[in-house]
This record gives sequence, C-alpha cells and structure tokens, in this order.
Amino acid sequence: MPKQPDSLLGRFLVWRARHIPKRQFILMLSILVGLISGLVATFLKNAAHYIQHIVQSGFFTDYFNPYYFVFPIIGIGITVLVKSFIKGKVGEGIPSTLFAFSRRNGFLAPYRMYASVITSIFTVGFGGSVGLEGPSVGTGSAIGSNIGRMLHLNFKSRVLLMSCASAAAISSIFNAPIAAIIFTIEIFSLDLTFSSLIPLLLASVSGAVTSIFLQSNNYLISYKTAAEFQVDEILLYLFLGVLTALVSVYFNKVYFAVERFFGRFGNGYLRMVIGGTLLGVLIFLIPPVCGEGYTTINDLLDGRITKIVSESFLYHYEDGTWLVFALLVGLVLFKVFATALTLGAGGVGGIFAPSLFIGASLGYVFARFAMALGIEVSSSSPFILTGMAGLMAGVMHAPLTAIFMIAEITGGYHLFIPLMMVSAISFVVTRTIMPHSIYTVQLAARGDLLTHNKDQVILTLLKLESVVENNFKSIHPDMNLGALVKVVSKSKRNLFPVLNEEGELEGVLTLDDFRSIMFDQSLYEDTLVKHLMSPPPATLQKEEGMESVLQKFQDTGAWNLPVLNGKYYIGFVSKSKLFSVYRRKLLEFSE
Repeated sequence: MPKQPDSLLGRFLVWRARHIPKRQFILMLSILVGLISGLVATFLKNAAHYIQHIVQSGFFTDYFNPYYFVFPIIGIGITVLVKSFIKGKVGEGIPSTLFAFSRRNGFLAPYRMYASVITSIFTVGFGGSVGLEGPSVGTGSAIGSNIGRMLHLNFKSRVLLMSCASAAAISSIFNAPIAAIIFTIEIFSLDLTFSSLIPLLLASVSGAVTSIFLQSNNYLISYKTAAEFQVDEILLYLFLGVLTALVSVYFNKVYFAVERFFGRFGNGYLRMVIGGTLLGVLIFLIPPVCGEGYTTINDLLDGRITKIVSESFLYHYEDGTWLVFALLVGLVLFKVFATALTLGAGGVGGIFAPSLFIGASLGYVFARFAMALGIEVSSSSPFILTGMAGLMAGVMHAPLTAIFMIAEITGGYHLFIPLMMVSAISFVVTRTIMPHSIYTVQLAARGDLLTHNKDQVILTLLKLESVVENNFKSIHPDMNLGALVKVVSKSKRNLFPVLNEEGELEGVLTLDDFRSIMFDQSLYEDTLVKHLMSPPPATLQKEEGMESVLQKFQDTGAWNLPVLNGKYYIGFVSKSKLFSVYRRKLLEFSE
C-alpha cells in the first residue's frame, strides 16, 4: 500500500483525485476564485473611493482645495514608498498576466496577490489619473495562478483559473458579467470551448453576485436612460467611429512617448518628483482629469456640464460657450497625459477607466460640435456612450467587449446598432495603423504575445532552450583524421561541432563528410578537421523566437542547426526534436 502524504494538502489532493473528477473540481475552483476576486475588486474600489472622499472633503475644501495639486503627488509618493518594500516589480496587471501566459507557464509570483491592491488604492485614492480595473485583474489572476500552483494543476487549468479570476474582477467592478466574459476571451485570447465557457460563466456570476451582495446596485456609471438610435444620424456615427480611432492612436502614441521619456531616468524618486509635479500642474489646470473619471462621465450623461468646467480656475475668468467647449476638448487631449504621467511617476493603475473617460468626453464634444454646425442631434447621450465604446475598441482592440460593456452597464441595448458601427470602425481603422493594442504592443515586439491562432500560441509558448540537445562530441579544427576517427567511435551521433579553444563555433562536420576516407590510414596524419568541415547553413541564438527558428529550418532545408550564445556553442536543435516537443505542447494546450 503506497504511503499517504504527511501534509493536509497532500492528503486532500489524494482524496480529491479519488472522489472528485477533474472537470467538476475545476468548476468548484472557478466559483471559489470568482468569489475571492469579487471580494478583492469590491474592496479595492471602495477603499480607493473612501480615501477620495476623505481628501476631497472637510477643512481643505472650505478655503482652497489642494487636492488638485498636492494630493496626487502624495498618493504617488506613498505608492513608490510601498513598492520599495515589495521584493518584485509591481506593474500594470493585464500585460503582466499576458506575459505570465506566454513565458511563465501561467505562474505569477505570490506577492502579486496583494501588491497591486495596496499600491493602487493610494494612487487612485489620492487622485492619480488611472483606473482600478487593471490592478483588479492582475490581482485576481495572481490569486488564480497561485491556487493552481498550490493544487498542482497543469498549464491549461492554471490559465483557465486566471481567466476566471479576471472575468470575476471585471464583472464585480461593473456589474457586467457578460461583458466580463467577452473581455477575458478577447484580451487573453482564450479558446471559447464548452470546458472553458462554463467555468467563466460561474466565475463571472460569482464576482457580480459578490459585488451586489456587498454594496447593492451601486454602479460606477449610474446612467440608465439614453435616447434611441435615429437612422438619420447614421453618418454622424460613421464620422464618430473614425474620430474615436484617430483619438485611440493618439492615446497610444502619447502613452508610450511619455513612458519612453520616464525611461531615461534611472532613479525612481526622481521620476516621482518630475512626474508628480507635472501631474499636479495638469490637474490644477484641468481638475476633471483627476482620478478615475467616472463622476465626470456621469455628469456628462446627465448634462451637468457647468459642474465639470466650473472646477477649472479658467472658467471664472471668462464665462463663454467657446471656453466651455475648449475645456471639454482639453479633457480629451490631456487625460492621456495625466494617465501616462501617473504611471510614469511610479503610480499603479490601469488604462481601462481613462479610455472610457476620453471616449465619453469625445462623444459629448462631437455631439455639441455637430449642433453648433446646425446639424440636428436628438441627444448627446448616445454619442457619449458610443464614444466610450469606440475608444475601448480602438485602445484595447476589444470591439465586442466595448459593445457589450457599454450596453450592459448603461442598459443601452437599444443602441446596439450605433455601438456596433462605431466599435467596428474604430477597431478596423486603429488596427490598420497600430496592429497591436496598448496591452500587447510591447509583448508582440518581444515575441511574447499569445493570439487566437493556435499554431502561433504554441510557438510562443515553446522556448528554444527546451529543444536544445547538447550530447554531441565536439572536435577541434586542427584535429587530424586519426584522432577524429577515435572520437567518432565513442559518439552516438553523426554530427560534430567544430570548436576553437575559446568554445566558439568554427564549423560543423557530419559523418557523410569523411565517410569515404575514414578508413584510409594513409590520410590520418595529414588530413585535418578544418579541411573537412563546412560552415553551418544557419545559426540560432539562444534567445531567438521559435518563429524565426522554423523560418531558418525552412529556408536552409537543414535537419540540425547549431545554437549559440553570441559566438559560443551551446548545442543543436533538430527538426525531429522540435516537432516532437511541439506535438506534446499542442496536446497539453488542447486537452
């Protein structure tokens, strides 16, 4: 009788394997991670909003509100200080999760289960111009990953649990379970099969129910009544789709330009001072770009425009229609700067909420501009909602998420036609200009991006080091034929790397290259390896991506290619080993 494990977890895993089928166990775990992620997202949202309530009320607001300048700097300062005590990088949650899928076998470090929560509370609570969705998704993914690690689940199951946790986090924040599932499928390139759909449904519902139970129907966007779609406004929606695409490209370009700017500073505290000061000035000039921006979105939808623009000191110098219009345009143009400055200075948060903010502001400005030109517009609210969808589709390359998210959180299902139209146009135009979303552009540049193309996914998951073979007998270029024959007699391979004294690859030699002379002893002394060897048809570097590896095999027709670290030999990769490992990974990924 086999020995029973000593640990409680070990005994539980043995009991589970005997009594609970794996599929049912995954369903149970999906509910569990859904509840935990829902709790985390709800806590994160309420904690940040509670800090906002404290710093925006009381003694400070009776005379002068330094919230617009001082508090965002304080929040980023606290965030940077907390990050210095965390042994590991605290970054944007969604790209980190995507990288864990492609390069870390679905593993996220345990500290990620709490790091983003703690830091983003201070960043957003004190007015940092970012959202809480990214940290919620990153935290939920880390929880799913570590539960999978603890229970010894395979790669496919870990990824599924991480996806369930992400769906639950989004569902909890927006009370939008359908959009949360679509978000997970679009952003994480998850295969939509029956075995993955049911766990996603259970997790998403668990997250939404947790949020509703804890805070009732307290929606971030409370607007529930919008004017219906008018067919005669269809051209306006077409123009709005193109405009949201162009603003999405602008968003991405500015975001990464600011990121490159801060990349020049190696000192984190210097970045905090520079970025925090610039952010404080920007928020002082345009106060609505402070924080997530959902209050401004609700004010736009309810028509409380004066409340939005009156917060700027510029408004009190000249009360005019064009000044109001200019301030609203400023929301579109400078919110992305505020977001990028917050993150560049060391804050922690996401770009989900800023995308919705810019889309709403753009939709309202577009509707008002059309009215100013004498074009009859039934209401600005449909353009605000479709503008939000257009920015989401363009910035995140997630058109289906955009459509269902806006429809679900606002109840604007009768706007499906313009939502579909604007989202589709924005996505197509943006993707033509920028093939990758703001989440994936850096991963794609490194070859670390998973897509819905299964072949591409497997190639991304494969690592060159996993297929390198190094049981080859190396030889020296000045070795004579007699010595070579002795090496051959002890080798089980018919391929030999030719290395110099430093271990650099000089060439390759195959058994076929000297088979005809290997028994002619008269040639043993004078025939040297350097006379017989030939240069390899191609070489591979150890960090090279699998797509490049396959392309070199195809171009050269070779069966084996050497792998180098710079000039130094590591081993060989063979077609047979490569395809064998590919097949195993495909079976693992598709099970």
